[in-house]
Amino acid sequence: MKTRFSTIDLRAVLAELNASLIGMRVNNVYDVDNKTYLIRLQKPDFKATLLLESGIRIHTTEFEWPKNMMPSSFAMKCRKHLKSRRLVSAKQLGVDRIVDFQFGSDEAAYHLIIELYDRGNIVLTDYEYLILNILRFRTDESDDVKFAVRERYPVDHARAAEPFSFHNVLEGKIGHRSECELSHKKILCLLGYIIQKREIKPSLEVDKPTEDIFTYEEFHPFLFSQHSQCPYIEFESFDKAVDEFYSKIEGQKIDLKALQQEKQALKKLDNVRKDHENRLEALQQAQEIDKLKGELIEMNLQIVDRAIQVVRSALANQIDWTEIGLIVKEAQAQGDPVANAIKELKLQTNHVTMLLRNPYLLSEEEDDDVDGDLSVEKNETEAPKGRKKKQKNKQLQKPQKNRPLLVDVDLMLNLSMNCRFEKFLWFISSENYLIIGGRDQQQNEIIVKRYLTTGDIYVHADLHGATSCVIKNPTGEPIPPRTLTEAGTMALCYSAAWDARVITSAWWVYHHQVSKTAPTGEYLTTGSFMIRGKKNFLPPSYLMMGFSFLFKVDESCVWRHRGERKVRVQDEDMETLASCTSELISEEMDQLGSLQILINPTPFLKDYLFVRERERTLFYLYELKSAGSNKEEKGKKGKKGKTKDEPVKKQPQKPRGGPRASDSIKKETPSLEAVSPELQDLAANDPHDDKENLFDSLTGQPHPEDVLLFAIPICAPYTTMTNYKYKVKLTPGVQKKGKAAKTALNSFMHSKEATAREKDLFRSVKDTDLSRNIPGKVKVSAPNLLNVKRK
Repeated sequence: MKTRFSTIDLRAVLAELNASLIGMRVNNVYDVDNKTYLIRLQKPDFKATLLLESGIRIHTTEFEWPKNMMPSSFAMKCRKHLKSRRLVSAKQLGVDRIVDFQFGSDEAAYHLIIELYDRGNIVLTDYEYLILNILRFRTDESDDVKFAVRERYPVDHARAAEPFSFHNVLEGKIGHRSECELSHKKILCLLGYIIQKREIKPSLEVDKPTEDIFTYEEFHPFLFSQHSQCPYIEFESFDKAVDEFYSKIEGQKIDLKALQQEKQALKKLDNVRKDHENRLEALQQAQEIDKLKGELIEMNLQIVDRAIQVVRSALANQIDWTEIGLIVKEAQAQGDPVANAIKELKLQTNHVTMLLRNPYLLSEEEDDDVDGDLSVEKNETEAPKGRKKKQKNKQLQKPQKNRPLLVDVDLMLNLSMNCRFEKFLWFISSENYLIIGGRDQQQNEIIVKRYLTTGDIYVHADLHGATSCVIKNPTGEPIPPRTLTEAGTMALCYSAAWDARVITSAWWVYHHQVSKTAPTGEYLTTGSFMIRGKKNFLPPSYLMMGFSFLFKVDESCVWRHRGERKVRVQDEDMETLASCTSELISEEMDQLGSLQILINPTPFLKDYLFVRERERTLFYLYELKSAGSNKEEKGKKGKKGKTKDEPVKKQPQKPRGGPRASDSIKKETPSLEAVSPELQDLAANDPHDDKENLFDSLTGQPHPEDVLLFAIPICAPYTTMTNYKYKVKLTPGVQKKGKAAKTALNSFMHSKEATAREKDLFRSVKDTDLSRNIPGKVKVSAPNLLNVKRK
């Protein structure tokens, strides 16, 4: 777009100004802005307004331009010297784009000089060109001239024009009027032209046609040959054409900007539409392929299952991945059908690529060529995912069902506990108790209604968002204090206390104290329960969780890890002593005095826990001995099934919050020394773990000789991970869960103690499983963690 006058434009407009404005007197001078000025001229029968814009243009105008309320100092100076004086001449200085307007004559003359090049300038001088005021002060270092007040304006420095130069330039450019004899006078009296640019305004409506919008692009005193094919507007004079151009260009710029924005919006809309169509087409094609792959898996289910079993067995025996590939190749060379179906092992992602075909559509024309692009990581359960969008998509040509396809079969080597609690928050306590918690209110409701059974303990905290925890207790034995504390830590960490970094206490109650029945006139929302009776508050818990891995070991290796998690009571274990329930402390405070307990609780609690633990162990050993000697005592039983030499004893009642100091062991209980060594060894293990269960095969302390089947990411109170091989500490922080999990995994992978098998199992865990149980934004802490990050 043309923005300022050229030399040709200047010559054309000066010719018109000399013809129309010479002899008119100055009525007033106004300023539009700091570089644009209006000079009102008049004579008895005619008025005109001359517009001067420094560095841009000069022409008369018929439009009303906004004027400043307070005239500038330059405008005031021009009013003082030019008002009531006649315009004597308007000429160009040499061939430079400099115009000299002379007002008045002889020694009373004043000159207003306008520079239309570079940054432009407007200068007011007297009759000797001595500068009276100047719009922009500057220094011309090349000519050693200073443009400032009381300096002389260098009129003589203007370049002189060559004879007929302007006439020759014009004659060369006006190609389509070459047939006319253009004298210099005729050329200067030609019409004005505005060259336009056509813009197409798109329509949002389909039936509505597009609209053409014409905007001003250039102005010229002549219609040059290069513009003859463009749309243009013709004016009776060049001065009027320029006035029209500059008067409308600002408004057209705004309209053009709005048009461009509309075009961009429509373009984005069109791109979105095309992208949506492409996505739908790709989705439907993938749907058809996935459907075919699912059908092929069903048709070849026996081969697929056999391949999965073979690879799983090799991995369980810790065979190297490369060696597994060699074994498959050897089997293929021997013509094994299962091995021939295996085309690629993707053990780093738990997948095996198999070449499957429809056994019912085989023909002689069937080709063995396989399109590698058809390989997708889908198994039988994932194949129907795209069926929901089938109704929205148009039908495409289905793939040929008699062609072999590459199908990625998931080995499913990740978390495979076959446990009902995988969908919840869960961990195994330091004493081998399973603790589960809800991720939301709906899961809290499910946990209490389905899984809170007789003997279990319910743990919660009076905080927004706190999870409902259930300690599973199938044996009915009293829950150890450490496990209660760890469950309380879990309830607090999965609540608003984590983000607020508030240290408070959780509480626990028995299963029969939790009810969904609300008092009359009240309503319990989802995940809310009525607690009847006394709440047993736990000591305040630190917001400290741990992230680690549990390893599933083979059945042949379970014996190495028996007893890793069991009830421990040591005299030096102050943390365990401080974890006694509030019910116990409150009862003993009534008997011994609150002041003594609060000041020095250690001696009483140590003796108390030692005695009660000894009583529990002796009672358990007695039961074991009685059960083992049943065969010998059969002949001594009376009619009612009682042993003659055995005194009648009552079954001990289960304590309601833990052992009490007032309880005493029965006289019939044998002493610890009277029990055989085999039973003493058996008693050293977990008292309530009298048979092997799933937890015995999960360990955080893998042995170098263990056969590891898979690894399970675990997030639990940090105190449960004291002896774990891999662990990091999680506290409230600013790092997101996913990044924190990757940071921890990277630390484990770079551990010097990590074996190749353990690293392989780490890689097999999905990213979503890594971070799903982390409470929120965290800070990861571990020894040498900074060095691992640098590496």
